[in-house]
Amino acid sequence: MKKTIFIIAAIILTFSFSDISAQKSSCCNKGMTKTSCDKSKTSMNTVKGEKETSFKVSGNCEMCEARIEKAALGVNGVETAEWNVTSKLLKVTYSGDVSKKNIEKAIADVGHDTPDFKAKDAVYNALPNCCKYDR
Repeated sequence: MKKTIFIIAAIILTFSFSDISAQKSSCCNKGMTKTSCDKSKTSMNTVKGEKETSFKVSGNCEMCEARIEKAALGVNGVETAEWNVTSKLLKVTYSGDVSKKNIEKAIADVGHDTPDFKAKDAVYNALPNCCKYDR
């Protein structure tokens, strides 16, 4: 019985040390700053040939979030789109001939201002009241 417990403990310790070794080999433990480490991790998660961009998009709520992300994902070549309600920042991963301006225009077309495109007044005015941000 003692032998079995010892073997189980040895196996657990072995896996624990392998997890620690993996953590030590990560970029954050190699003297990199948190920012450069985060960028490195992001680029490791991006598929070869994909690009990533982020920019501000005006909006207020979860309904805006759904509309903004749907518009961005509707652009051919956009792989992911995540808009943060608090920071108003849209993070997009895309590939092919998509440009940031194409994505911004698609978002403005559904009523949300971006750095390079302002939504048409008629489209903005048709938004639900909770979605009408300060212009």
